[in-house]
Amino acid sequence: MHEQVRLREIARLFLKLGIIGFGGPAAHIAMMRDEVVHKRKWMDDQKFVDLLGATNLIPGPNSTELAIHIGYDKGGWRGLILAGICFILPAVLITGVFAWLYKEYGHLPLVHQFIYGIKPAIIAIIINALLPLIKTSFKNTFLLVIGVLVFVLSFLGISELYLMFGAGISALAIHYYQHHSRNQLSSIIPLLFVSSFHEGLFSPKNITLFWIFLKIGAVLYGSGYVLFAFLDTELVATGMLSRQQLIDAIAVGQFSPGPVFSSVTFIGYQINGWTGALLSTIAIFTPSFLLVALLVPLLKKMRNSAAFSSFLDAVNVSAIAMIAVVCFEMGKETISNWQTILIALLSMAILLRFPKMNSAFIIIGGAVLGYCLTRL
Repeated sequence: MHEQVRLREIARLFLKLGIIGFGGPAAHIAMMRDEVVHKRKWMDDQKFVDLLGATNLIPGPNSTELAIHIGYDKGGWRGLILAGICFILPAVLITGVFAWLYKEYGHLPLVHQFIYGIKPAIIAIIINALLPLIKTSFKNTFLLVIGVLVFVLSFLGISELYLMFGAGISALAIHYYQHHSRNQLSSIIPLLFVSSFHEGLFSPKNITLFWIFLKIGAVLYGSGYVLFAFLDTELVATGMLSRQQLIDAIAVGQFSPGPVFSSVTFIGYQINGWTGALLSTIAIFTPSFLLVALLVPLLKKMRNSAAFSSFLDAVNVSAIAMIAVVCFEMGKETISNWQTILIALLSMAILLRFPKMNSAFIIIGGAVLGYCLTRL
């Protein structure tokens, strides 16, 4: 009975985050930290940062993988599956509606006036979550130096894959130099496979879509913008999708809540209707579930090993530094006039004054205020 209650709580939390999760992975991570560390006290900041660092070691959407990790930590294998599905489902359904409207009417609904106010509010939410994570992760001078270097190099455009593993390997090397000991951790190469039978659902076009998105989900490091670069190569260059449709898919991914990978639902629908949307969505997210499931047993071993614990600490610091860069870039694009400055400052002031306030109220308040200020 206790586990069933826990599973209901996991489902309720990640459904809510899937519905209010505007702003991309950095915002999702901030909201998850607020919910599971601050409000529900399911884990401390160190555990949360360890899970965050682990998700950055594998390809796929980081915030979705973090949700899956948290689900496993609180509810085992059923929690792992439930958290991931509940976090993804609202975004997929909302994106599916936009995809249908777009195909029927040839344009997207006008929602930009509301998004105008949501974005600066999200900046405040991210900053509010970063501050305690910085205190937890930057444990010594070496980690501080690593964090600053990763921030600068990430800002200059160096791939996050190189930064994450470079930081971790540097920490391992220093640990070995200091302690003259070596710890080994066997690597696992995931084998991903799927079989398909049904003639209608698994038509040749859908099979092509499925393998394209399964491949992308299994190898993609980086932000949603990296995803769109892959899609340009795989779909636009081959004539399956127009560049305008890709641009509109990017727009849907930006103003829909939940993981930006839900843009794939929109793309799949444009190419082959509901069956294309369904198989594309399953394909892009399947590697995340499998990779997290493979990583779970290794994470505890890493933290229990002195050498790999230093590796994980460096990876954690790198992840936080890269979130800070994303926040900075979002701020440059978003906070550009007195209206957005006002929304950001008000949101930050409210979060500092009322630290237990639900992020949903900040987002709703930002949306309403953005709409009102654009009407002036």
